[in-house]
Amino acid sequence: MTNEAFQALLARGPVLLDGATGSNLRAAGMPAGVCSETWVRAHPETLQTLQRAYVDAGSEIILAPTFGANRALLAHHGLEHEVTPLNRALVALSREAIGTDALIAGDMTTTGEPVLPSEDRAYHRLLDLYTEQAEALLAAGVDLIIIETLMGLTEGMAALEAVRALCDLPVLCSFSVQTDGKCYFDGSIFDAAEILPELGADAIGVNCSNGPDLLDSVVRGVKAVSPVPVLAKPNAGLPVMTDDGHAVYSMGPEAFAGHMKALIDAGASLLGGCCGTTPAHIQALKAIL
Repeated sequence: MTNEAFQALLARGPVLLDGATGSNLRAAGMPAGVCSETWVRAHPETLQTLQRAYVDAGSEIILAPTFGANRALLAHHGLEHEVTPLNRALVALSREAIGTDALIAGDMTTTGEPVLPSEDRAYHRLLDLYTEQAEALLAAGVDLIIIETLMGLTEGMAALEAVRALCDLPVLCSFSVQTDGKCYFDGSIFDAAEILPELGADAIGVNCSNGPDLLDSVVRGVKAVSPVPVLAKPNAGLPVMTDDGHAVYSMGPEAFAGHMKALIDAGASLLGGCCGTTPAHIQALKAIL
């Protein structure tokens, strides 16, 4: 996908992304603690049914299930050498499920390990890690890249630098932040909104961590300083943990869509859902546009 095509897509009005993947896979039988990427590869029909439902609900961009398929996260399961084959196989599953009915985004994320600006060696390790995954995603034929649930500005810079060194596809960067906009590792979403577009980000925004009812001021703040479109992909409210360790998200589709309307008014133009959202949430969001 060219940047011109991406801009043309946005010019038509707000763009719908998909909703949650992980929480829906858990509901469909994926056990806790497994490597979700290898579980999906072994149970492709579950993932493909979900992604097809998102397209039917109105999603224009579907995230390939490559969220945790970087070397650091796969190493927790002894799979650090499976980065390339896993990413390529998972993108292929999404392409098989939706064909050309929606765009497929290669999904990248945090390593979960804080890296600060002064840590040059750690930054270069991040560059190598993100370059490895980005190369695999590009070889698999994704239409664009989404770097999401970032926990700090430094890792966001490393991921974006890695992708930009390899391609000119649209790149969307999204951070998991506290209600005041601060990142959990370093920096803030407002810092990111000023810095990352200069490094080549085509959109900037927030996902996960909070429900849409808690992000109005954050989205307004990002819109005020960002020269690129703003993304909002929040959870279906804050989770409540059950006795057996399951996260329950109580915000239903209509309430979710109602709060998302406020984020649209605040300036968000790339919209979707994260943990706890379903195709029904996306369908309700589509109905208010």
